[in-house]
Amino acid sequence: MVYEKIEKLAEERGIKIRTLEKQLGFGNKTIKGWKKSSPSLENIAKVAKFFGVTVDYFVER
Repeated sequence: MVYEKIEKLAEERGIKIRTLEKQLGFGNKTIKGWKKSSPSLENIAKVAKFFGVTVDYFVER
């Protein structure tokens, strides 16, 4: 679910996932790997800050 939300935000802003990974200092395919695993809260916070959204946007409650 996190990956899908990131993908949507990136698409809305015309940013490729690979470009986002580079800008955030993540390794190649890190974000795509979140399709199958959950990212750390620290990494979610980095993505949230980049897009100007809250961490809660990505965290299901």
